[in-house]
Amino acid sequence: MFERLYPKEWVESTYSIDFEKYYSEGYRGIIFDIDNTLVPHGADADERAVKLFERLKQIGYDVCLLSNNKKHRVERFNKDVHAKYIFKAQKPYSRNYYAAAMNMRISVKSVLCVGDQLFTDIYGGNLAGIHTILVNPIDKKEEIQIVLKRILEKFVLHFYKRKLKKEHKSWPGRKFTG
Repeated sequence: MFERLYPKEWVESTYSIDFEKYYSEGYRGIIFDIDNTLVPHGADADERAVKLFERLKQIGYDVCLLSNNKKHRVERFNKDVHAKYIFKAQKPYSRNYYAAAMNMRISVKSVLCVGDQLFTDIYGGNLAGIHTILVNPIDKKEEIQIVLKRILEKFVLHFYKRKLKKEHKSWPGRKFTG
């Protein structure tokens, strides 16, 4: 029922993703959400984010920030990571996921999408045919409209966890045996 909202994978943090493994599997581009995916909501790029982007570029990735935020917010974050970006992306509409892939000159089949929200980041990436990775939000403090979406996300994630359990897979914080 909710399959279009399900991520292909769910991990604890952006910073725990094995990007080298994905590169060896043929992925060449990464679309990132910013707030609560890379840094707490509204924060500038911190040392951890800067080092991640440097590492990704050394591996060989092209990177694009895809944000529903205004230009000023995205440019402020990007001044230290130097990635391509699209602001006011109107996620989950797939148009700008395709635009991000085109900006990176990469097929959507070779792109990863990393984000913390099911109804925007993951749903939009899925609509575009991109391999989606859900990460847990960095910070619990969020704007009211996001807090309300998180309530709905919990409902969807309940069914996603049941699906994983049936498939004998795990999700962050829970290991299955048997």
